[in-house]
Amino acid sequence: MANKTQKKIMITETILRDAHQSQAATRMSLEQMLPALEMLDEVGYYSLEAWGGATFDSCLRFLNEDPWERLRTLKAHLKKTPIQMLLRGQNLLGYRHYADDVVEKFVAKSIENGVGVVRVFDALNDPRNLETSVKAIKKYGGVCETAISYTTSPVHTLDYFVKLAKTLESMGADNICIKDMANLLLPFDAYELVSRLKKELLPQTKLHLHTHNTAGTGDMVNLMAIQAGVDIVDTALSPLGNGTSQPATEPLVATLKGTPYDTGISIEKLLPIVQHFKKVAAELEKAGILNPKVRSIDINTLLYQVPGGMLSNLMNQLKNQGKLDRLTDCLAEVPNVRKDCGYPPLVTPSSQIVGTQAVLNVLAGERYKMVTKETKALLRGEYGQLPVDPDPEVVAKVIPGVERITYRPADDIAPEYEALKKEVIEKGYYEQEEDVLSYAVFEQVAENFFKWRKAQKIGVDTDLAKSGVYPV
Repeated sequence: MANKTQKKIMITETILRDAHQSQAATRMSLEQMLPALEMLDEVGYYSLEAWGGATFDSCLRFLNEDPWERLRTLKAHLKKTPIQMLLRGQNLLGYRHYADDVVEKFVAKSIENGVGVVRVFDALNDPRNLETSVKAIKKYGGVCETAISYTTSPVHTLDYFVKLAKTLESMGADNICIKDMANLLLPFDAYELVSRLKKELLPQTKLHLHTHNTAGTGDMVNLMAIQAGVDIVDTALSPLGNGTSQPATEPLVATLKGTPYDTGISIEKLLPIVQHFKKVAAELEKAGILNPKVRSIDINTLLYQVPGGMLSNLMNQLKNQGKLDRLTDCLAEVPNVRKDCGYPPLVTPSSQIVGTQAVLNVLAGERYKMVTKETKALLRGEYGQLPVDPDPEVVAKVIPGVERITYRPADDIAPEYEALKKEVIEKGYYEQEEDVLSYAVFEQVAENFFKWRKAQKIGVDTDLAKSGVYPV
C-alpha cells in the first residue's frame, strides 16, 4: 500500500492553538508558551499553529492579553518556523459576516504582525465566503491554505470533495486542508479521499490533513492518509495531545522514523518541550480548566455524528431546563434538522444552530413550532449556500413568504472599517491600527479589554479592576 517515492512527511504542531483550545478552553497564556518557543522553532516543523481560532477571543476575554501583541511576541521568538493561524473566511474570528474592507485589513495586519500560513475555511464550504480572504492572503504574501470542512451525508461524496478542492485550488490556494473537525473521517475513507485528491490536484498543491482523536481513530487516519500521499499532518505534543485534541506528535514521529515517510524530526529535541508542557498541563488542570475526561475516547462522536463540543452544548441546554433525560431524543433529532437544513457540516456556527433547533423541536413537542432567528437566517441563505436546497416544506413553515438569498451574503454589507476606526478613536481606545480590528470582531469584549488596559496604565488598583468595570 505504501508509496515508495513519498518524500518526508511534514508536521504542523498545534500545541500553541488547537490543542489547548480543544482541551483547555483556549486558556494557555503567552507566559506559559514563552519558555518553549525557541525549542519549538528548532524542531523542524512545517508550521506552528499558534493564532486565530478561539485564541483571539480568549486573549481579550479571559487572559487580559492583546492578541496582536501575542502574535508579535511569538514572531520575535519563532525565527525559522512559520506561524499558522485559523481564519473563518468572511466570519474572520467572530460569528457574523464582516465587510470586505474589514476582512482584507484583518488579513493584512495578521500577516504584517507575523502570520506565515493562513488556514481559511467556511462552515458551509461555500467558496464565495472565502473569496475576499483568499485574495488578501495572496496579495499580502501569506501561504494560502484553504480548508474543506469534512463531514458525512448523502451529499458529501468523494466527487463533492474533489470538486470543492479543485475550485479552491483554482481560486489561488497553495495548500488544500482536509479539516476533519469532528473526527468523522475514518482511516480507509481517508486513504481513498487523499488518493483521489492527490490524483486530481496540481503537483505543487500541498495536501494537509487535520483531524482529532476524539473517537480514538486519529492515529490510524493520519497513517492511512500518509500512505495515500498526504504531504502534511497536524499533531499535538502528548501533554495536550489525543482525546479531543490532535493525535500526539511523538508516536507518529517514532512510527515514521527510518521509513520513506521519515519526518526528519528528532525525538530527543521533543523531550524537553514535552517536559515543559507537562508542567503547563498540570497548571491548567490545577486551575480547573483542563478536565482529564477530554483525554479519553468517546465513540459517541461516530454514533451520533455530533462533534464533542456540540454534544456538551446540547447537554448544557437540556440540563439548564431540567430535561437531561431527553438527550437521546435530541441526538436523534439532530440528523433530521441537519437534513431539513440542506446538510450543513456541523462546525461553528452551524453546529450550534442545528443543535439548538433540535432541542427546541423535541421540547416543544412539535417540529419547528419554536424557531431561532439563526435557523431562519441559515434557511434564508444568510450564512451562505447550503450543500443542497433545504426542505421546501420546512422553509415554507419557518420563513413563509421570505425570499431566499442566492448571492454572496457579504455583498449586502457596506464598507465599515473607517466608521469603526472613528468609533474607537472617539471612545479614546485607539493606540494602534489593530485595535480597530479587535473592536470590529469583538466589540464589547474588546471595549472591556481596552478599559482594563487603560486602567493598568494609569495605575487603577486591582479592586476596581475586579469590580466588573474591567475584566480580570
